[in-house]
Amino acid sequence: MKSSYLPTTEWQAVDPATAVIDAKKLAEVELLIKSDYGNINGIVVVRNGYLAYEKYFNGYGPDDTHHVASVTKSVLSALVGIAIEAGYINDVDQKVLDFFPEYIPIDAGSQKREITIRHLLTMTAPYPFEDWQEPLDRMCMQPDWVKYTLGMLGQKGQIGAFKYSTAGAHLLSAIITRSTGKSAREFANERLFKPIGMQEIPDQQMQAFAFDDLFGSKVRGWVKDPNGNSTGGWGLTLHPRDMARFGLLYLNHGMWGTETIISKAWIEESTEMNPYHYGYLWWLREEDGIFAYSAIGDGGNVICCIPEKDLVIAIASQFMMNPGDRWTLIKEQIISAVEGE
Repeated sequence: MKSSYLPTTEWQAVDPATAVIDAKKLAEVELLIKSDYGNINGIVVVRNGYLAYEKYFNGYGPDDTHHVASVTKSVLSALVGIAIEAGYINDVDQKVLDFFPEYIPIDAGSQKREITIRHLLTMTAPYPFEDWQEPLDRMCMQPDWVKYTLGMLGQKGQIGAFKYSTAGAHLLSAIITRSTGKSAREFANERLFKPIGMQEIPDQQMQAFAFDDLFGSKVRGWVKDPNGNSTGGWGLTLHPRDMARFGLLYLNHGMWGTETIISKAWIEESTEMNPYHYGYLWWLREEDGIFAYSAIGDGGNVICCIPEKDLVIAIASQFMMNPGDRWTLIKEQIISAVEGE
């Protein structure tokens, strides 16, 4: 059954059988979460646009927001695509330094000058740290995060090699602000969240820039740096249903009803498989004939989109080190429940 409606206001829930999902298999998910995935606070499964499964744990409910960590990056990717389509940014090959003329040192190396938005989106810009060993705490102690990150950009390594950088994603947020005149939060509310029925993110004042304010228990709304830039690589709080709405928008090729929110071409570019299995701030996976693209954040926050099955799985989690692999849960318990269709 293909959806003929969109959940701009309220989701239309159906029983799993109506969504062509094995209800018995899906019922095992709750038991498995309680036994093996104790830090999952909420899970939403959308099939053919309908809400087929929704459960909450650890005292949480549908009205609670969760810090989704690096899922924020995939939202930033969407905003870049929207800004390009609207003409605020030329294209993905526009140079990063074009947006920060006052930060460019006279002796900026040629490599720094060649780095583009595409390199930030695909994590193929060089930085002076080893892959997966980014000293993010150093950036967070600076009075000017953008200046600090631009200073690191292009140092060591070569353009084109994959190196995961949360600071690089923060530059994209600053580029959104430089090009549109609005923070990423404001731009997202206006051009992405509100049009598809997601709750708008309020402006929360930062009381401090300590760990809890930036990453922990005091995270509210959308974290911002000392100069007011929304964090590009983390810091966004969302409801699980709104996480699923965002995934559904991508499954619908950027269309929400008759309105184009994100161009189909952008979504195709963002999720096209490549040797790094990483698109425009989306993780890509192809396994046993199933292609999936996912927004993934620390602790096990996930928006997993599986086009072939018209399936979106949104999982909101409490941060913990080494959480259970969400893909195992998704593949073995949820995808397998629709295998027999």
